[in-house]
Amino acid sequence: MTDRSLEEVIHEREFCALLNARASSFWMLCNTLLETASKDWGKKHYYPLVSEAEALESFLDDFGAQYNRTYSPLREFVASARWFALSGFSLGHLQGRFERYGIVQELDADDVADLRRSFHRAGAMIRRCTLNLLQEIQKEARTLGLDLPKEGLQENDFADGFTRQRLPRNVGQEEIVDEEQRIAEIASKFVAACTMFAGLGVRRLTAQKEREQYLSRVCSEERARVYEAIVHNLQSTYDTHVKNTVLEGQDEKLPRLRGHLSASLHFLEAVTFLTHFVERHDSGSRDEEAERRMHALVDRAEVQDVILNHLLYWADRFMRGGKALAESLLRQYTNVQELVVELPDDLKLHARPAALIVSIVNRYATPVELEVDGRRCNASSILDVLVTVGSHPEARRYVFRGDENPLRDIGLLFEHGLGEHGMDRLPTELQYLRNA
Repeated sequence: MTDRSLEEVIHEREFCALLNARASSFWMLCNTLLETASKDWGKKHYYPLVSEAEALESFLDDFGAQYNRTYSPLREFVASARWFALSGFSLGHLQGRFERYGIVQELDADDVADLRRSFHRAGAMIRRCTLNLLQEIQKEARTLGLDLPKEGLQENDFADGFTRQRLPRNVGQEEIVDEEQRIAEIASKFVAACTMFAGLGVRRLTAQKEREQYLSRVCSEERARVYEAIVHNLQSTYDTHVKNTVLEGQDEKLPRLRGHLSASLHFLEAVTFLTHFVERHDSGSRDEEAERRMHALVDRAEVQDVILNHLLYWADRFMRGGKALAESLLRQYTNVQELVVELPDDLKLHARPAALIVSIVNRYATPVELEVDGRRCNASSILDVLVTVGSHPEARRYVFRGDENPLRDIGLLFEHGLGEHGMDRLPTELQYLRNA
């Protein structure tokens, strides 16, 4: 039996022939896009580039091109072009649908003009950098001895893009069949997201050094992905439980709230893609020649200007601009009540029952306040609850304020001894707490 390694080294010339055969459609697409350099690009231009660049990057990675001196520059330029194309696709998608979101009327004339300038500024930068990268890719390919075709693709045959269809993002969500309760949950989480964005202190910065320091602190790639995921999860929850329902058709505030989510989400997608480029492909980790070439193609300061002043700025504006709408919906779809409970002498509100209270509140995801001897806290936070209760160890009277649904379950929990007599003795309505 022949002893063969699972990984064999391929000669660079042999790989060149494989690459020639694999990348022909990418080279033809490059020819077509470079011929349209003077046009404004939309989704139909960026979508095929995203697809072709991803396929070519994967092919290069399969052969370890990122670790090869000869082919690593080509792989780097292809990957960078893909990230710019992804940001261009998100921005193009937003521009094509913005009027449908029903929120443009909430902006005054100056804001509308400002938004259009941001669309133009970001779009022009993304298109220019993408074109520079495509030209450099072709130049690098010829240096490697690749045989590039002269013909292009038919631009009229470009697809406008793909429809991203995914299963509902509902892992960890309880099956709440009450549509009004789900609307209250979405509105509550929207308000919480607005609070998070307000804490970022997003503002336009013209000084390059100040802008770079701010982004490194507030909008690293890791944090950008968190912001995007928060908004994406909210929109997905809305689409799963509210979109196309009778309630949505009856309440014009609901599609407007989704419009705020969608506008913010697509800006945040572009923020994430461009931040990835800055951190991964323009990070100073390559050799000096590779850095010199990349800096000649893409101005890092300009990319960061677009990230903060034209993308993150408007993502923040549209989220916080929808806060009053979300608060109105929260009031409309919650029945705020007050629950007063007395703790029996044989029970103490220690960590385990406190965690059960927090689990109830988080299940319904609407605000609940706990008051103990005049001190108030957020009942969705285990730390806040323990500190508040621990500050008044002799208290036996607890006041909860919030929507009737979590208060109903909290009342049941107290009626059945806070689970201290055995979780199996809790009523059917509280069986979800067994896994808490």
